[in-house]
Amino acid sequence: MELVDDGDAGQCIGMGSMTQMKLQTLHEEEEEEDNKICLNSMEKSSSSSDQKSDAWEAGNGSEFKVHVFSSSSQLLEKLHEKWSSVKKQPYLAMYSSIFGGIICDPAMMVIPIDDHMVHRGHGVFDTAILLDGYLYELDVHLDRFLKSASKAKISSPFPQSALRSILVQLSAASQCKKGSLRYWLSSGPGDFLLSPAGCPTSAFYAVVIDDDFSQCKEGVEVVTSTVPMKPPQFATMKNVNYLPNVLSKMEAEEKGAYASIWIDEEGYIAEGPNVNVAFINHDKELLLPSFDKILSGCTAKRLLQLAAKLVEQGRLKGVRTANLTVEEGKGAAEMMFVGSTLPVLPIITWDEQPIGDGKVGELTMAVSDLLWDDMVAGPEVQRIPVPYV
Repeated sequence: MELVDDGDAGQCIGMGSMTQMKLQTLHEEEEEEDNKICLNSMEKSSSSSDQKSDAWEAGNGSEFKVHVFSSSSQLLEKLHEKWSSVKKQPYLAMYSSIFGGIICDPAMMVIPIDDHMVHRGHGVFDTAILLDGYLYELDVHLDRFLKSASKAKISSPFPQSALRSILVQLSAASQCKKGSLRYWLSSGPGDFLLSPAGCPTSAFYAVVIDDDFSQCKEGVEVVTSTVPMKPPQFATMKNVNYLPNVLSKMEAEEKGAYASIWIDEEGYIAEGPNVNVAFINHDKELLLPSFDKILSGCTAKRLLQLAAKLVEQGRLKGVRTANLTVEEGKGAAEMMFVGSTLPVLPIITWDEQPIGDGKVGELTMAVSDLLWDDMVAGPEVQRIPVPYV
């Protein structure tokens, strides 16, 4: 799949796609009198001279009046006005299968309101890291992405090889050397019903986000979440229904902590709101909760592979997954979060109880170094070079 640059539009457009410029000219030939039908029937204008040529304020009987955009060009002007005040643009490029290409104008990075991912939550997503011009672990994330889509009964509009190509080209178009790549697969736009039967095709979206992350060396505090976690059927797929995750994170912040820890219905430690959790016990074993009821973290699984080096060096006794009780977790020598952009975040207290001596652990930083080194200079199978122009 090849994408080409449309310099006249100031954005990158896919061959054969609907260009963003269509939105700017969609209604420009309409007469002013035709646009007046947009007026709210409850509002009577006393004078046509008081009306603007391309927009009005529609009243509803109260003092609050809603602005009505009567042309796409005026709406675009408003969107550009908003983004022109942003000092540093965080969203560098977006791909949309609806438009059929890459968008470099942040004002046009939109999805349809009738997309079922918006109003029904019928969608899945995944991520990848951009570091020093390389995409880290893109292929394993794409594998998980399509497994999530299969569980959600969403078919991709493209084969995996094309999805990969789109994401690599998107990264190149963004010119981003350090940031994150996020992408979504939706059952698509079509209507506002529950079933996706009325959606002509699924939709694929992706965006490159400028993000200056670095290795975490300071410890954080966590609390036990009182928000019920998702059942295994949904927790094991990376779907867009993140309300429990959001509420869990907010609960922790309200208590002055970084994040919450979920405990499953059997009393075993599960995960954080969007990260895996890991422990080092006093026998110097690296332990992670089993993945059968939680999301199988790509970074966490990579850590299990890399940590074998510390076993060979005699610094760790072993590496394994297991069902871990809260008592075992709080009684561990060291504790950490594991996630794509961290990649390891030390945890020093849980529910105000110190983990170990309450300081960042030596072995925690050792496994953090392993992951960070893998991100910076790992094997080619883990790091895909971005072909910047």
